[in-house]
Amino acid sequence: MVCCLNPDCPEPLNADGNQYCQSCNTPLVRLLRGHYRVIKVISDEGGFGRTYLAEDADKLNEWCVVKQFAPKVQETAAIKKAIALFQDEAQRLQQLGEHPQIPALLAYFEQDNYLFLVQQFIDGQNLLQELRQGVTYNETQVMRVLLDLLPVLKFIHDRGVIHRDIKPQNIIRRQSDGKLVLIDFGASKQLTATVHTKLGTTIGSHGYTPIEQMQDGKAYPASDLYSLGVTCFYLLTGNAPSKLWMQQGYSWVKSWRRYLPNTHTGRITIGSKLGQVLDKLLTTDIRQRYQGADQVIKDLKKHSLVSPSSTSLLTAAPTLLTFPATQQRLFALKLNDKFQKLLLANVVIILLGLGGIWYFQSLPKLNTIEVSESADQPKTFRGHASDVNSVAFAPNGQILASGSDDKTIKLWNIATGTELQTLKGHLKWIWAIAFHRDGKILASSSADKTIKLWNLATAEEIRTLTGHTEGVATVAFSPDGKTLASGSLDQTIKLWNLDTGKLIRTLTGHNQAVATVAFSPDGKTLASGSWDKTIKLWNVATGKQIRTLEGHTELILSLAFSPDGKTLASGSKDKTIKLWNLTTGETIRTLRRHSDKVNSVAYRKTANGVILASGSSDNTIKLWNPATGQEIRTLKRDSGYIYSVAISADGKAIASGGSAENIIKTWTISQ
Repeated sequence: MVCCLNPDCPEPLNADGNQYCQSCNTPLVRLLRGHYRVIKVISDEGGFGRTYLAEDADKLNEWCVVKQFAPKVQETAAIKKAIALFQDEAQRLQQLGEHPQIPALLAYFEQDNYLFLVQQFIDGQNLLQELRQGVTYNETQVMRVLLDLLPVLKFIHDRGVIHRDIKPQNIIRRQSDGKLVLIDFGASKQLTATVHTKLGTTIGSHGYTPIEQMQDGKAYPASDLYSLGVTCFYLLTGNAPSKLWMQQGYSWVKSWRRYLPNTHTGRITIGSKLGQVLDKLLTTDIRQRYQGADQVIKDLKKHSLVSPSSTSLLTAAPTLLTFPATQQRLFALKLNDKFQKLLLANVVIILLGLGGIWYFQSLPKLNTIEVSESADQPKTFRGHASDVNSVAFAPNGQILASGSDDKTIKLWNIATGTELQTLKGHLKWIWAIAFHRDGKILASSSADKTIKLWNLATAEEIRTLTGHTEGVATVAFSPDGKTLASGSLDQTIKLWNLDTGKLIRTLTGHNQAVATVAFSPDGKTLASGSWDKTIKLWNVATGKQIRTLEGHTELILSLAFSPDGKTLASGSKDKTIKLWNLTTGETIRTLRRHSDKVNSVAYRKTANGVILASGSSDNTIKLWNPATGQEIRTLKRDSGYIYSVAISADGKAIASGGSAENIIKTWTISQ
């Protein structure tokens, strides 16, 4: 078989005789750089590149790992900058590979406008695989894990490198000698000034990432030590930190001992030495945490349960003397659950739908609006193969639409929860969707730089709007249904004539990506929110800028006009929602109850008043009284970020989409 090296190819494996990929028609490369025969994809990074298993034809077909990066830029200067950054990082990885417990860097090069790293293949199983095969860890064995890995961390920290993603999946027990090998020093992770995964999301994994890294994107040697402590907790207890984090945030670490397993004689206990070390590793306050690996080693060696030289878990307790044989060498390498994306210079790419667009009609005082008890058992819609970035109710309240990273839009029957149609045509992730006021047309915007209009009666594409030079993050219909607004990573807003599909005008003024746009209820004003931390108000008829609203300290992710058009709500990466007086441009109030970025906000008039909903990466939807700023209720999802919220036209239902198992959920509002 021959593997296609187009990172966007949906079916990369081809028969040996093919000259061109049978799926995407890309010319096939038999030997990459004349050396490496790519066998299959290990992990797919969603168009930014892939990680492959390969053979080195010059070394008796020895297996290796090939990491591909696909910079999404065309300009020569940007490509040169990419190569320079890539080479700098590769040299750093080459230095790290001198350590026997870090995969060696074998080569790095540029070919066909892609950048490649070739690394040593580690034959073995990672610690998560061991756990899933029933391997159990006692106190002695966890001590050995620490003493095996801490010198590796000291080595990388002394060279100015922070790993940022330590977890069981990234620790492999080498089959040849039982040593633990730390993997996934992804090149893009070190380019901290130019890396984003999901918009505003810091590098790391839920549950393992310390608070300073999760909230501020800052990492230190102490940050890696926290992640190592969480890894040890997982080995000791078998409780997944990601699940605990979704349920409790960081509060679980204060009482981590309660999760120690029970035996027939009661809950197991651990010695005071390891307990004290884990206490200090797991503290959320970085100032109270160990600052360096050598400090941990020093404490462990005081009255240590094991000798420093005896660090192989394979020589430990009888329960771990026998391991299942490695079934495939490929299975040993879990390079990264979601490999970090390489972004260059000032080119930043987002993978998520950027907030909701909601515009309505009046703002009476909120009286009594409650979420019914059935909201605790929301309806779930399943069918997407990746994150759900945007959800929207049809005006008739009978259909729900969802747009996903899987490049599809799905239409759902709200009453039955069944899938009605799947709309396909975009080449990359779908970031935003919006219904026309008549409910017959749906607009979608994508990372493929296009906007598509869909006929919902026939499930066919009406037309594609092109003109943006980067991905289109947001779309909104004007209230009269004659105009479509779009915002893009190219820092512009475009207004389109719906009848002709022609561009009316381009609005410029933001100096970073435009993440969200919304029309006022009368259609005369357009609001735009940007990564430059500002909101701009525009005169739709003239295209002139009215004013700029400033006050958020981080990226603007979502906007919504109040039903009477006098107030604007904004959600931001700074974890707040601000309500703005559009007459004066001043902040009315700031809502601060979310603990992570606010990805989506939505207003809706109901029978008893007006409700504001917000969806956040803290795994919650909050309902607010916008007149008083009072939080009415918090709705929980099972796990994952919430990227989009929508409220039905009658105000009786709320929908959310996000990263939790690629599902959509709806809640009922009783009035």
